[in-house]
Amino acid sequence: MNRNIYPLLIAQFLSALADNAILFTVIAMVMQSSHLPSWYVPALQSVFLVAFVLLAPWAGGFADNHAKTKVLIIANLIKAAGAGLLLLHVEPLLAYCVVGMGAAVYSPAKYGILPELAGHEFLVKANSWIEGSTILAILLGMVIGARVADYSIIWALAGTIVLFIASALVTLSLPVRVSNKTDAGSGMVEFSRQIGQFFTTPRSRFAIIGASMFWAAAATLRVILVAWAPLVLMSKNATEIAELTLFLAIGIVLGSALVPRLIPLEHLHRVRIPAYLMALFIFDLSLADSLWPARFALLSIGIMGGMFIVPINAALQELGQQSIGSGSAVALQGFFQNLSMLAAVGGYTYAASLNADPVASMLTLGSLFFMATFLVSLRLPKRQPLQQPG
Repeated sequence: MNRNIYPLLIAQFLSALADNAILFTVIAMVMQSSHLPSWYVPALQSVFLVAFVLLAPWAGGFADNHAKTKVLIIANLIKAAGAGLLLLHVEPLLAYCVVGMGAAVYSPAKYGILPELAGHEFLVKANSWIEGSTILAILLGMVIGARVADYSIIWALAGTIVLFIASALVTLSLPVRVSNKTDAGSGMVEFSRQIGQFFTTPRSRFAIIGASMFWAAAATLRVILVAWAPLVLMSKNATEIAELTLFLAIGIVLGSALVPRLIPLEHLHRVRIPAYLMALFIFDLSLADSLWPARFALLSIGIMGGMFIVPINAALQELGQQSIGSGSAVALQGFFQNLSMLAAVGGYTYAASLNADPVASMLTLGSLFFMATFLVSLRLPKRQPLQQPG
């Protein structure tokens, strides 16, 4: 393994830690405010996703046409600037959108630099390490960010700025390499061509739509929890909500570890089973009225979600490698999953602005996820080797 992978792991860990800390810092800001409306948290999530959707056709090309180390540094500085705007009391919706712009630029460079550092032989291992460090950063960022924010919003925001800058400084130790340049003006045309080429088989369509369904449900559930937990479980601060979300994240880790032996790529149709169960556990969560049943339901949702999303991601990467390239396939996945997250969270934001009941919203989410799973599974072959789209 190339020794340069270790600075990347550290830089990615610090950046992901700050990403999740700043999310729960803005949640704490809303919960501590006496004048911000109930729909403000889902609105914050929406403006973050808008940046991903709007920048998707160009973010991948920007990473490929420039040294990825420089792109990672620029992205971290953009995210730090967004945190700085929050610290200066700029409108949170605008400031958090800037953080989303930095995250949209960061993602393709983070995955795109791995082949340059690890090589073909160690690429899977390097991806595993990156995902492991990201999951650890998510878990720590949620809890630490919420606890510090409940103590002091100013200290929490200052801490995230330090983390983003520290990540940028660590990135300076990575080698500077520039890939072959492509026509920067063809980004939108090429992106449209790739969409048409990749959506030609049931498996490739299922991989994109299935991933989009999962992340839309996960993002919406997270923002519903912010309204549901204080109402049903009497949660009083961001820390208690972060600890609830922790069970969802742990469940995804457990499901990801269990699934390789249960759902090989040749049996991709099996992922509909954990998807149906995930919907049923969302129903179960909506009926919970105390802490431990809620924790169990969230853990179960996470386990089923991990078993659903991991085979879909693997199928998408392999199908992409056979056609438009695995990196381009990941970019397409990012575009559609963020677009679906934006639509789902935006829908809930509108419902929350009309004072929709969080319990009813959760039941609706479970029902929609169950029906969507049924519809997208209809044309999926029972057993079939992966096919090349187009």
